[in-house]
Amino acid sequence: MAGKDKALIAYGTRYGATKGTAEEIATVLRKEGIDVRVINVGKEQVEDVSPYDLIVVGSGIKMGMWTSEAESFISKFQKELANKKVAFFVSAGSYKIDELLGKPVTKIKEQYLDEKAAKYQLQPIALGIFGGIWDRKNFPRWWKPASSVFKIFDIDARIKAAGYKEIKTGIWDSRDWNAIRAWAEQLALQLLNAP
Repeated sequence: MAGKDKALIAYGTRYGATKGTAEEIATVLRKEGIDVRVINVGKEQVEDVSPYDLIVVGSGIKMGMWTSEAESFISKFQKELANKKVAFFVSAGSYKIDELLGKPVTKIKEQYLDEKAAKYQLQPIALGIFGGIWDRKNFPRWWKPASSVFKIFDIDARIKAAGYKEIKTGIWDSRDWNAIRAWAEQLALQLLNAP
């Protein structure tokens, strides 16, 4: 009897959105019978990826950049990841706003995912762009004065136009949970149906 497929979800987060997304992906994979370990690579070190059939690496995006912890994980295990089934996802709170400003999703995917895979010479079996969380208390100090002078920084209008849900006062969640679950289901199928 074959052993249970194993997956590692290694993520880096700044404000917690990527953690929630990683946990939801894990929930879906577990429902498909996959043994899943979820690790915040900013808090816990991974010493060995050899036991895993699938490695999912996720990162929050801030100012167009991955978290340093998620990037370091890929760098550390680049050689091992080249011989594994790998998937990348990002939590980018601004991607719907970027769309409203005329930046196509294909460009966003290229910037956050394709370029990362190419940098480390990896061929991920899946790439996902999911929303994130906008929390007013985490905005830089210069944001409010700039937003009153330059309408391009009028984040409230852009958040509303993008259809984000205000989950608490000053906190908006742009994640589409159905899209996250569908992505995870496809990922499970690719792993379970692999030769």
